[in-house]
Amino acid sequence: MSVENVRSYFRQFGRDKDIIELELSSATVDLAAEHLHVGPERIAKTLAFRGENKEGAMLVITAGDGKIDNKKFRSTFGFKAHMLSPDETLELVGHAVGGVCPFALKNDWPVFMDESLKRFETVFPACGSSNSAIELRIDELYTLGKAKEWVDVCKGWQEDIE
Repeated sequence: MSVENVRSYFRQFGRDKDIIELELSSATVDLAAEHLHVGPERIAKTLAFRGENKEGAMLVITAGDGKIDNKKFRSTFGFKAHMLSPDETLELVGHAVGGVCPFALKNDWPVFMDESLKRFETVFPACGSSNSAIELRIDELYTLGKAKEWVDVCKGWQEDIE
């Protein structure tokens, strides 16, 4: 079970008991925000894309109100954004859609964090299931999620801060 893999991963950092398991689904940004009693923008969603060589995967963590900007994505990574199908996501990443997170990955895929997250002190990423989350500071998410670097590949969130 994916949430148990994430719990085991967090145990080494003494954070396994910080995982929140909800009775209701948190599989979408809106559901997660509602059940965690936070704004949707504070849900850290992890999106899985096909890797540069059309094989493998890469993950981008964005704020809940961010949307991938295809021009920015191509400019940053040098190729067109192609999200993995739900089956590919489960197979390559090890987490089902609705619980995708950068923790306890099936393979060591590169993880990137979008600038849209920097406006928050803490955010809530999923923890491997469609009803789990954990509250992490942005620096903790970067470190525990083994992020490679910060990127600017989203649109739609800037309106809230201008």
